[in-house]
Amino acid sequence: MVDIGDKIPKEVTSFINGKWIDPNPRARRLPIICPATDESISMLVEADVTEVELAVQCAKETFRSGVWSKASVDDRKTVLLRLRDLILENKDVIAKMEVSNTGIPIAQVYGRQIPRSAMNFEFFAEFISQSSNPVYDQNANYITYVGREPVGVAGIIAPWNAPMALASMKLAGAIAFGNSCVFKPSELTPLGFMCFMEFLSEAGLPDGVINMVNGAGHVTGAAITANEDVDVIAFTGGTETGRIISAEAGRTLKRSVTELGGKSANIIFADADFDRALDAALVAIFSNNGQQCLAGSRILVEKSIEDKFIKAFVARTKKLKIGDPMDMSSEIGPLISKAQLDRVGRFAAMAREHKGIEILTGGKLAEGFNKGYYFEPTVVRAKDNKQVVCQEEIFGPFATILSFDTEAEAYAIANDSKFGLVAYVWSTDIRKIMRAQAEIRAGVIWVNTPLVRELRAPFGGFKHSGVGRDGGEWSRLLFTEEKTVSIPLTDFPIPKLGMGG
Repeated sequence: MVDIGDKIPKEVTSFINGKWIDPNPRARRLPIICPATDESISMLVEADVTEVELAVQCAKETFRSGVWSKASVDDRKTVLLRLRDLILENKDVIAKMEVSNTGIPIAQVYGRQIPRSAMNFEFFAEFISQSSNPVYDQNANYITYVGREPVGVAGIIAPWNAPMALASMKLAGAIAFGNSCVFKPSELTPLGFMCFMEFLSEAGLPDGVINMVNGAGHVTGAAITANEDVDVIAFTGGTETGRIISAEAGRTLKRSVTELGGKSANIIFADADFDRALDAALVAIFSNNGQQCLAGSRILVEKSIEDKFIKAFVARTKKLKIGDPMDMSSEIGPLISKAQLDRVGRFAAMAREHKGIEILTGGKLAEGFNKGYYFEPTVVRAKDNKQVVCQEEIFGPFATILSFDTEAEAYAIANDSKFGLVAYVWSTDIRKIMRAQAEIRAGVIWVNTPLVRELRAPFGGFKHSGVGRDGGEWSRLLFTEEKTVSIPLTDFPIPKLGMGG
């Protein structure tokens, strides 16, 4: 693997119209912290309202020029596929940049996030080459067809937990349909995008189609959302921020999609393939250091197998390798920040103090680390789904186990949440599976599998887990405007008004 020491810039600035802009000496500087060492490895120069306006106007002018918005599907497809190739060709640099920012074990970045990032561009390249629009010819006198045009300027606001994989889904979707973008990564994790932005011109994407601004959500993100020349917002992140963005998008009459939090139920019935369900439960909550909105953080186990499952799950959890995220053998790395470490610690403290919750393993800082944000993988047993550890999204390596007696009880517990992003169901009874998928209130149901994403299908949640969907046709609906065109096939009489008496 390559050494990225000389590739990490001293300062991260905005990328506008194909070049890095000079840092504003008066701008606020935010340290970029490596979570494995608690050390500053770079400084982020925050983009203010003026700088965001510069990026938006660049995106708007580029869009209006037609250099990309009117490019042929074949030309756009070629660029998207080249971006895929460049991500794969430079996977070592991107992976190490991502790990330096996020603390996610590098084996997981190589195994899932880099391939997913590349696949996003490949998927939309293929999608635009195959999609079509309806033609209506039922009226014998007219032919009417529906065309689609890009919306304009897309504001893309991405999270820190899977930076490239999640941001590239929105970016690929936006540019595939001819839009220009103003993109803001999380202020915690901009480094992986430093090399990505350099790929754009090499791939053949015109300058100004994707512009990146950096900064905190309440400053830079708010400036994007409030800007009248941004036509659509695609946001992935926390539920509270999603509320603010949705309200602001309504004020400025821009469409928006928000992919927000989750507290997903992982229902394991007694007739499940026990070993596969056990393996998958560990993956669903502990991969990505537990920091994923679709984590199976509430494990609902049928009472007849509860003791067996808990014994096996806790034993495996204790054996998880906590270590340097750059080590290919590490399974758990540090949490993203001191604030997130403190948050997970507070939930562990609540669990210790509550009589209805039993800590089975973990619940404290990981031993053997004198620096970094390492927290032990934690498993608690709760008697009641009303407990705070069952209701709040903790966003860390923190699993809560509940038991149930009947199917109806399992579905009631699963639905007893303000969230509804995904749910997992483990059973070998197809009738039970079909009842489960019908009863559970969630946007995605994964049956006998963890963490699969079918990009052709819609992804998004019920309730507080977000508004709208992305993926395939749903991304096309978000990033394009429909235009209906009717053409007469014959001459027909038109009333002659204003002809006098």
